[in-house]
Amino acid sequence: MRILYTFFVRCYAALIHIAAFFGNKKARLFRDGRKGQWYKLAKQDPDTQWIWIHVSSLGEFEQGLPIIEAVKKRFPQYKLLLTFFSPSGYELKKDYPLADMVAYMPIDTMTNAHRFVRHFNFKAAIFVKYEFWFNFINELKDKNVPLFYISATLRKNQYFFKPWGRWFRNHFYDVKYFFAQNEETAELLKNMGINNLTIAGDTRFDRVYEIAHQAQRFPDIEEFIGDRKCIIAGSSWPSDEKILYNFIENMPENYCFIMVPHDISDSHIKQIESHLKDYQLYTNFTPSNKTRTLVINKIGILSKIYRYARFAYIGAGFYDGIHNIQEAIVYDVPVVFGPKYHSFEEAVDLVALKGAFVINNQKELEDMFYKLINDEEFYKGASKICHDYVAGKIGATKKTMDVLEGFLS
Repeated sequence: MRILYTFFVRCYAALIHIAAFFGNKKARLFRDGRKGQWYKLAKQDPDTQWIWIHVSSLGEFEQGLPIIEAVKKRFPQYKLLLTFFSPSGYELKKDYPLADMVAYMPIDTMTNAHRFVRHFNFKAAIFVKYEFWFNFINELKDKNVPLFYISATLRKNQYFFKPWGRWFRNHFYDVKYFFAQNEETAELLKNMGINNLTIAGDTRFDRVYEIAHQAQRFPDIEEFIGDRKCIIAGSSWPSDEKILYNFIENMPENYCFIMVPHDISDSHIKQIESHLKDYQLYTNFTPSNKTRTLVINKIGILSKIYRYARFAYIGAGFYDGIHNIQEAIVYDVPVVFGPKYHSFEEAVDLVALKGAFVINNQKELEDMFYKLINDEEFYKGASKICHDYVAGKIGATKKTMDVLEGFLS
């Protein structure tokens, strides 16, 4: 089975190389970023101990960041290797200062896993959320390197738990300890006889809470909003934007709108501009130009500007699943999103609690927006629900470190 799995991994890598050849930007970064990387990963001093932290992309990095910071502070004697699978994380964080080395994770073949793990004297490996790479897991076990999963998330409909998934889930027994994000994950593991776990929660709540309390100011955005109330659409996709345009054109006079598209390429920004009349781009902001819409054509600030929103629309609910809602609700901001949200525990919870609201079309979006605008009691109730929910989720980092320290000391 391992040979068959490795064959499919190689096929996946080959498809990425083909996509790169035909000009796919992300595939090209994925391919080129790994070229020559073994020189960087050359065999390290055997007397130097490393902790390896692996994340898939930027979102998982943010989730793991509180643990990275805590580990670096508590165990400065160990060097820290940070690896990414996706270019969207690596390209933004390749100079991350707390890591002694930042690299791409090599493709998960038996040869690569063997070579990679033996280049380092690992004290431990920490994988974030659901990064299951089975050759690496097997190699870490063979090398007696303890593997930990933080904010681990499993669902009963995943391939691990299918009748044909036994080979994959057997690798769970090779994990030293699971820090489960929720009760469902813990129960799935316990049903397999795995009890080396703690329900620690989601470390990303600690991260967004920290960001929220840094209270970074954005004078241009404050100038744009003025004495108006603001709605923010975060990480919007074209399928979101097309049902927002009519509301933006007709929103109440005392409101303004900030759109933060997921894709800020020139071509997509021009597409957005073709649908808007009264707008500015963030990079060309002029205070004297009193527009009603601001389009953020810059990455890296969304999580910090949700604090200016009365409520927020979260993108990708009509695509492949909503983007992060934690960054908004940490400011007590109610959220609205499309129907593809069921993979995100906090979204499911808040929909049930009525701090988040699902819409399926343009009419439902406008009805909900005007409900949040005009019904003050309804709005305040939703805001308080978000506040109380976040307050109950803080502390996953401490729960994780309380246990992890015992293994790493």
